[in-house]
Amino acid sequence: MTVMETAPTRTHSCADEPRAHPRPEGQDHYTISEVAAHTGLTAYTLRWYERIGLMPHVDRSHTGQRRFRNTDLDWLAFVGKLRLTGMPVAHMVRYAELMREGEHTFEERQELLESTRRDVRARIAELNDTLAVLDFKIDFYADARRASERA
Repeated sequence: MTVMETAPTRTHSCADEPRAHPRPEGQDHYTISEVAAHTGLTAYTLRWYERIGLMPHVDRSHTGQRRFRNTDLDWLAFVGKLRLTGMPVAHMVRYAELMREGEHTFEERQELLESTRRDVRARIAELNDTLAVLDFKIDFYADARRASERA
């Protein structure tokens, strides 16, 4: 079965096996440096995400330091998946805006994700074609090398 033929799965998570949160629910206050270490994103990127509206409101401590929660980590994991799809940042920001607007935006959110899925499937098809060419060339050189070794 090829990637294009796989049956869709119905999950609500961002990944098959989501990364465990560093702290259990109820103890989920993280500094920006802890989130950066956990996600691999820089503090600059996290601030930028917040500034452009890609991150939901992040709580602040009494001294003004950002305090991220497990739900923020879940959102960042999802944004990471969207980045991997090649979705433009403007579309990600629009999706985040729609999330904040509520359930009446389900249809528009679904359309954004379906459009991205079509783009991903097209890229997968291109990559499968590219892989077939590489396999052909690798086999050609392996056969040619074996033939020259027998001669």
